Amino acid sequence: GLALKALKRDSAALASYDHAVALRPDEAAAHYYRSIVLKDIHRLDDALASISKALELDGKFPYARGQFFNIKMHMCDWDGLADARAAVVEGIEAGELAAVPFPLQLIDCDLSLYRKCAELSMEKESASSIPAEPGKVSRAADQRIRVAYLSADFHAHATAYLMAGVFEEHDRRRFETYAVSFGPDDESEMRARVEKGFDHFFDARGCDDIQVASLLREWQIDIAVDLKGHTRDARPGIFAVRPAPIQVSYLGFPGTSGVDYFDYLIADRTVVPEEHQPYYSEKLVYLPDTYQCNDSKRPTGGKPASRAESGLPDRGFVYCCFNHNHKITPEVFDVWMRILARADDSILWLLRSNPLAERNLRREAESRGVSGERLIFAPRLPYADHLARLGLADLFLDTLPYGAHTTASDALWSGVPVLTCMGNAFAGRVGASLLNAIGLPDMVAYSAQEYEARALVFARDPELLAEIRSRLARNRDTYPLFDTVRFTRHLEPAYLSMVERRRDGEAPEAFAVQAMDAAHG
Repeated sequence: GLALKALKRDSAALASYDHAVALRPDEAAAHYYRSIVLKDIHRLDDALASISKALELDGKFPYARGQFFNIKMHMCDWDGLADARAAVVEGIEAGELAAVPFPLQLIDCDLSLYRKCAELSMEKESASSIPAEPGKVSRAADQRIRVAYLSADFHAHATAYLMAGVFEEHDRRRFETYAVSFGPDDESEMRARVEKGFDHFFDARGCDDIQVASLLREWQIDIAVDLKGHTRDARPGIFAVRPAPIQVSYLGFPGTSGVDYFDYLIADRTVVPEEHQPYYSEKLVYLPDTYQCNDSKRPTGGKPASRAESGLPDRGFVYCCFNHNHKITPEVFDVWMRILARADDSILWLLRSNPLAERNLRREAESRGVSGERLIFAPRLPYADHLARLGLADLFLDTLPYGAHTTASDALWSGVPVLTCMGNAFAGRVGASLLNAIGLPDMVAYSAQEYEARALVFARDPELLAEIRSRLARNRDTYPLFDTVRFTRHLEPAYLSMVERRRDGEAPEAFAVQAMDAAHG
């Protein structure tokens, strides 16, 4: 089952797990791994039953508590959620493998626990008998710096939507770029664009971690950049054997890797204030505007959508949140329902994720005195068409503790103001970073009460909302957020500084990149 799952043969993997459960129904591992494949094929109720059985058999089975909590979040099934959340936190506090790092981002906890969770997970996952001797580069100092980006997301995926322009804009006089792809080729326009954006593009799906690491050494890569972190299809084993003299964590995961083989993490002072540095195993590199790159060539030619075509009422205020449903916590939902109850003729436009989440959210709305019909779920559309319909919304409401990232950029690009609330950790501070970079710092609330009050004010004061939308429209093409060239010109000095430190025999150290002239804000 594990081998078939690794080969992406989910149906065959499930059959193997079913057989294993039949043979050994008291084996917690079989139920745990069965829950993973069931979740991935969107059979969430069956996944919940499987993980519940695993926990019944072994309440401390590695990662099972986090898997149980994560499945319930994807279902928006909040019965017993507080206990599930507490079990994850208490397990990590006790030094147990209670969760992988990703579901912990959905929990507002002490900052030290995010690092501890990552360290516990990677200590188990990254063990290698091969010496981690850093790769050596013997080229002349005046030759181009070789940067390799590694990801499973070089296709129609949020990472590619953000980074495609950076790949294209790298200064080819100073940098030679490599892509190492271990994800699918979906034959999309984005895949073709990303492939064209690199000097060298290598499909590594047929290579194991050691083979990829050997290739990076053979290519004499100066800087290897991991765009995955603790997310699906990550390949930390490549980096564990130190194939490049400089290894960087960026973009894919909003937090620390928890290991010593990543030298740097690229951030900004909003997402990671300097006082948060002890909670990161990497040295922090601060970019001046925002850590998040954005593509100035985002699609603009999508099919225009009408309210009727999008399932929206003809009139009334449209709040929206196109974050994945698993980011919706009961606490955030409480605030949203209070807003709807007090904002006449308002509706909440959400992303359609799965039928169970849709059913449960409608039920939760009814239990709070709000008609479930005021929640409208948007089906997935091609990216350009989604951006085109986004403009029908009046205000984007962010989530906590895991906020909007690419979805916030999409809204801002489409002219929709984003209202966020400053979170505790990286995952909940990205919205503030983006709004600062587009000249809308006043759209950042600093408490749930302020967030709720501001959301109501915008529904009741159309002139104020119009002023914000007008400012957003003016700023989109003049402020740093969507200036891909400016972002790349800031990223490149960061890379140069890393290489210079290495050549001078100096250990990695935190540093900040100086902003280019003519910055706004």
